[in-house]
Amino acid sequence: MIKEPLLAIGIMVPVGLLGGLLANKLKFPRITGYIIIGVLLSPSILNLVSKATLESWDIISTVVLAIIGYAIGGSLRMESIKKLGGGVAWLTLAETLGALAIVTLIVTLTGSLTLSIPNASPLHTYLPLALVIGAAVCPAAPAVTLAVIRELKARGPLTTTLLAVVALDDALGVILFAITLGIAKPLLGEAGGASLYGMLGIPALEILQSIGIGVALGFALIGMSRLVKSRALLMASVLGMLMLCVGLAETLGISVILACMAIGFVTRNRIGKNLEDEPFIVIESIEDFAFAIFFVLAGMHFDLSVIKVSGILAALIFAGRFSGKYLGIRASARKARAPDVVRKYLGFALLPEAGVTIGLALVAKDAFPELGSLLVNGILASVIINELIAPPMTKYAIIKAGEAEEVAKQAP
Repeated sequence: MIKEPLLAIGIMVPVGLLGGLLANKLKFPRITGYIIIGVLLSPSILNLVSKATLESWDIISTVVLAIIGYAIGGSLRMESIKKLGGGVAWLTLAETLGALAIVTLIVTLTGSLTLSIPNASPLHTYLPLALVIGAAVCPAAPAVTLAVIRELKARGPLTTTLLAVVALDDALGVILFAITLGIAKPLLGEAGGASLYGMLGIPALEILQSIGIGVALGFALIGMSRLVKSRALLMASVLGMLMLCVGLAETLGISVILACMAIGFVTRNRIGKNLEDEPFIVIESIEDFAFAIFFVLAGMHFDLSVIKVSGILAALIFAGRFSGKYLGIRASARKARAPDVVRKYLGFALLPEAGVTIGLALVAKDAFPELGSLLVNGILASVIINELIAPPMTKYAIIKAGEAEEVAKQAP
């Protein structure tokens, strides 16, 4: 075990990059290689650093998540969103509710086999737990999505729709989680019951705060971008504004990624044609480093004991979540007037889940102390499965849609 943080990070990044290159050679996305390297270096296997040290590095993941959120927001051009119309909202609603419904149904019906809770009943134990698990696993992972899109240099209707759906997905997932938590508490006999303000008001307020701060900082960044004369100073301006956003979001307890998405979206669409790409080109130059450290760290949170204890439950959650998202997209594509490539392949590209889901699981653990470990173990194990399977599935969807520039270049 290494106790010097800089030495550990110095090993993680180059080894992670080598893992990404090897994954590319095997026709997998680089992100899969980063995650597998992280798993190998985790406390459960090679034990590069302790769990306590790993948890103390959460600020690194938060900062990288801010960069990822900014880049996703910057990928959403207003003209592209207008072309999609209300279809994005229909697709997001359908895939999110589809995942919630099927995961809830599966966990409720199989709870007696997978959870083994003494004196449990389907209505007052398994159903509320299933609702909370179903809502917690709804959000997608923007970091995985963006990493694969960047690697493939993807462009087209599927890519644009995917980015828009992922951006909305987290906000809707947080709201649904708050609602299901409010329903689950009285079913489990918890004090406090459900209140309309607790279910809808608080999460809506947090989302509005996140977007409001992001919009304000986005306009501030536009002002700074017009003053600086070099790319080095522009990069410093962008990173400084993102750090300020992270600090404000952490202080207020609101969503870092939503706020940073808002910065990117405002900057992209309001800065003017002469500077339109500059604030994003400077960030693209450090993205490979950011992705490597973020996903190696994600893999290092792998816990072998969680898979052993909750493997079956995690597999059921994974199957239910994928089925719900895929069927939701297929069912809503006609109503959304989505192109054929979106109807056929978007469901495969919505598998990634990570940061938001883990955060919601920890909230659920605090809400239900007696059953919290069951919730966290099952959800965390499903996240681990998703992190290994989702990147190749996202790559498959983009390639099948014919939107991968890198693959097109390599074709004979």
